[in-house]
Amino acid sequence: MARNEQLIRQHKLLQLLEDSRFGRTIDELKYDLVADLGLTTLHGRTVRRDIEALQAAGYDIQNEMVERGKVYRLGRNHTAVHEIAFSATELIALAIGRELLTPLMGTQYWQGIETFWNKVQEAIPEGVYEHYQRYRKVLYVSGTPSKTYAAHAGMLKTITRCILEHRVAEIEYQSVGRPATQRQIEPYALAVHQSSIYVVAAAPEVTDASERLRNWKLDRFKHARVTDEYFKPDPNVDLSKFLSKSIGIFSGETSTPVQIRLGPRSASYVKEDPWHPDQILEPVESSGGDDSAEIDDEDAHTDFILTVPASHPRELLPKVLALGADAEVLSPVEYRDAVASVVKTLGQRYGDQ
Repeated sequence: MARNEQLIRQHKLLQLLEDSRFGRTIDELKYDLVADLGLTTLHGRTVRRDIEALQAAGYDIQNEMVERGKVYRLGRNHTAVHEIAFSATELIALAIGRELLTPLMGTQYWQGIETFWNKVQEAIPEGVYEHYQRYRKVLYVSGTPSKTYAAHAGMLKTITRCILEHRVAEIEYQSVGRPATQRQIEPYALAVHQSSIYVVAAAPEVTDASERLRNWKLDRFKHARVTDEYFKPDPNVDLSKFLSKSIGIFSGETSTPVQIRLGPRSASYVKEDPWHPDQILEPVESSGGDDSAEIDDEDAHTDFILTVPASHPRELLPKVLALGADAEVLSPVEYRDAVASVVKTLGQRYGDQ
C-alpha cells in the first residue's frame, strides 16, 4: 500500500460524508471509494477502521439504524467548526474565481467548486447576499470557454490517483493527425492553460533528462489505467519554472528567446496584454510607416523589439499573425522561417482570387 493511500482514502471518505444528506452505509461508502479512487478492491472492515480513525481525530461522525441498515453521517458539531463569515467583497471574488474556472466543468474539481459555492450561499446572512447581488452586477466575466471535461472525468480521477501515489499510468493517447498509441507516463501534476487541461508527465522511455517531462493534453486521452508500477519523482523538477518558461504550453526543458520587431500600435497591444511575465520590450529606430495614429507622442515614431521566450514556433505563430504586417520575427532563423512559410502559403492562396 502506498504511504499516503490511507490519508487519501480518509480524505475522500470525509468528502462522501459531507455530500450525503441522509448518510451512507459501509457498503455504499466502499462502493463510492472504489469508484472515485479507481481502486481494484476494498474491504468493508477497512472503511470501518477509517471511520473510527477519523472519529478518534475529532471528527463528529454519527451513525443510526435506518431501513437500509446502519448509516454514517457528519454531525452538526463538524460543520460548526468550519463556519466562516463572508463579506460581500469576498463573495464577489469567489464568484469571479468560480466563473474563471469553468474549464474544469465536468471534473471532480468543478463538483467541489459547486458544492462549496452552494454551502456559502446557504450559510451567509440574507442582507450580505443581497449586498453581493447588487455589486456583482458591476463586473461581468466573459470569454470563458464552453468546453467540458465530463467525458474525461473517470480518466482525470485515474490520473489524479497516479499523481498522488506516484504510480505509472498506462494511457491511450492520440495526437492530432496521428493514430492512437499505447503509452506509459509518470504523471507529476495537472495544469490548466487557456481553457484546456494538461497532464505534466515524464515519458519513461526517454533517457534525455531535459526531454523527459512533457505536457499531455487531456482532450487527447482515450483511456487511462493505474498500473502496479511506482516511480520516484525527480527532486530537481520545478513545475512552476517548467510551466512558466514559455508563452505557450509546448514541452521542453529550455526555451528560446525570440526577437520580434513591432510597430508602435502592436507594441501598445503587447504592453496592455503581455505575452509573458519575462518579456522585454525595447524601443528602436522606426523602420517607417504611418501606423502611428492614436499612439502616445513619445512612441509615435518608434518601433520596438520584443524579446519573449518560446519553446516551439507553433505557439508563436497565432500571436504574430494576429498583429499582421506590424510584426516581424527577426530571430532565431527557424522561427522566422516558420512565419514566412505560413505567410507565403496564405499569399498564394488569397492571391489567386
